[in-house]
Amino acid sequence: MLSPTEPASVRKSIPHVDFDLDDLDSDEDRYLDFYRKVAVHEDMLVPLAEHHDGPNSYYVLFDRTATWGHPGMAQTPAVHLQREHEKQTFSFEQAPLPLPAMAQSWLIQRGCPPDAIDLDPELGPPPADEPTRALERRLAGNGDRYAMGYSYTSDDPDDMVIVVVLRALDEQAPSPFRVVVEEVDTETWTHTLREGGFDTAGEALQWCDDRLTGKAGPLPPVRPAATANRPAGVAKAPAPHPPGRSR
Repeated sequence: MLSPTEPASVRKSIPHVDFDLDDLDSDEDRYLDFYRKVAVHEDMLVPLAEHHDGPNSYYVLFDRTATWGHPGMAQTPAVHLQREHEKQTFSFEQAPLPLPAMAQSWLIQRGCPPDAIDLDPELGPPPADEPTRALERRLAGNGDRYAMGYSYTSDDPDDMVIVVVLRALDEQAPSPFRVVVEEVDTETWTHTLREGGFDTAGEALQWCDDRLTGKAGPLPPVRPAATANRPAGVAKAPAPHPPGRSR
């Protein structure tokens, strides 16, 4: 997460993304669709990571315009481009995601080599500790095991936090709903990432709402696999929905 609160001593020149689509506009509708969904603010997109492999390009981006958009919106788009030079056109997929590790996972699932999409360590606050690094590696590598149900990004300089609710695709997984929380320490300019486990979507969403309003207790631990089995006859929890919040 980039921010004007970042200490000047650690700032680097912010690079600009280059999608390299010159002369690939033979499909005008597709080109306009890409412009509307991705490139409309191209000069405000920061490439946190990118990898190019022949006609394929993979990008983890930071959207600096998101802070002025809808409250809570994700700020880390992932983009996969496939160029067709002979036809002078291209195809693309894109997804706005709340955490860089989730963007990495999305790209890895689309063919990007896992070891080729490392984040630029000079952009954004680095991990504060090994638990953060370990959880980020797990999110990037095992993202296909979870579906995202809800996220909220707050870039308030006094409380920079991202909360994400994930649902395990395996119904027998321990703590079927997970909350992942990223917090930025603006004094040390580092970030931490932590995970908690919940039995229901409602409990997970309530904890997120409490965290965003400053009332949350500690994250509950993820239950071990041995206690993960759901008793017979217990209905599966509904998919998450964002809690109401007045602004």
